[in-house]
Amino acid sequence: MQQELKENGGLPASLLWTLAIVAGISVANIYYIQPLLDLIRADLGISEFRTNLIAMTTQAGYALGLFFIIPLGDLWQRKRIILANFSLLVLALLAIAWVRSLPALMTASLLTGACSVTPQIFIPIASQFSRPENKARNVGIVLSGLLTGVLASRVLSGLVGDALGWRAMYLIAAGLMLGCGLLVIRMLPPMKPNYAGSYAGLMKSLGRLLKTYPQLLVYSLRAALCFGSMLAMWSSLAFKMARAPFHASSDVVGLLGLCGVAGALTASNVGQYVPRLGVRRFNFIGCALMLAAWLAFSVGANTYAGLIPGIVLLDIGMQCIQLSNQSSVFNLEPAASNRINTIFMTTYFIGGSLGTFLSGAAWKLAAWPGVVAVGALLAAASLLITLGYKAPSDGK
Repeated sequence: MQQELKENGGLPASLLWTLAIVAGISVANIYYIQPLLDLIRADLGISEFRTNLIAMTTQAGYALGLFFIIPLGDLWQRKRIILANFSLLVLALLAIAWVRSLPALMTASLLTGACSVTPQIFIPIASQFSRPENKARNVGIVLSGLLTGVLASRVLSGLVGDALGWRAMYLIAAGLMLGCGLLVIRMLPPMKPNYAGSYAGLMKSLGRLLKTYPQLLVYSLRAALCFGSMLAMWSSLAFKMARAPFHASSDVVGLLGLCGVAGALTASNVGQYVPRLGVRRFNFIGCALMLAAWLAFSVGANTYAGLIPGIVLLDIGMQCIQLSNQSSVFNLEPAASNRINTIFMTTYFIGGSLGTFLSGAAWKLAAWPGVVAVGALLAAASLLITLGYKAPSDGK
């Protein structure tokens, strides 16, 4: 029988890397769609704006899953929650590969987003059960796995979409999730819940956390706006690449995702510097990098020499923002780590949904220049929050 983990008692390396790998495979489900958007548009015979609504629905589903499912990690055994999610996720992914109408596709996408929240159960595990001196590093390792999954998802779906069609990607994804479920059954030990009470009481406690820690909302909002800025680019990139002067297919869009490896590598190193430099300083650095990225997207809009450096800067800036804010909120109340992560990540993906929606609307009205304006404004709004508010835990 597997030994129960103890808070601050240390996390076995084998379990830590399992969490990182499964986090990457799980989160990939909500990003497969980005290089495939133009293929889906052509297959269903719908407009670019309506196609973008499918991506937005997936992000919104993820936000709903974060709000209603992740708090259960403090109330029930986490393995039970994860296996239930994976079971529903396999069915949702198979449905995406099968359905032919837009409403059915959006419904399956909503469920896919809601059940892909497992990485946000893993990140609090890495924080709660690691030794204090290893918390930021281990959160960074799991987040690196998650980011690698985001990166690999775009590359894989672009290549599969070009070779086998966009529906084949979701059949492959269903098989991957089945394998992840079997791995979790084998590797994940029991963990004692942190909350004794009802689900209703658990959800009410979210309000108490926001009232007790006002900086939690600040950390969440500035990360959410930057995430919306990043998704504004990815939500319209497939449409831009399909047009002149690129005339590129989904495999090229997916391969552009390889530029994000810089962001994944950054995440594994940022964690150890957050206590030294301070959260606020990392937010200034992250926003500056993201604004520089949008400048590159504007000046070099029709060249790979503009797009590739822009994607690199955008991903590195995003990881400076996310990891510094997310690793810091776990220090507010470790026993409520799942609920704190619920508030942070629900806000985060609402920001992502907003960026996706605004990007689609901007593309319809003004094409790429409109998308650039939306992305830059969202990053600037995050910067204004950091300029206007300094929490006691913000550091330097």
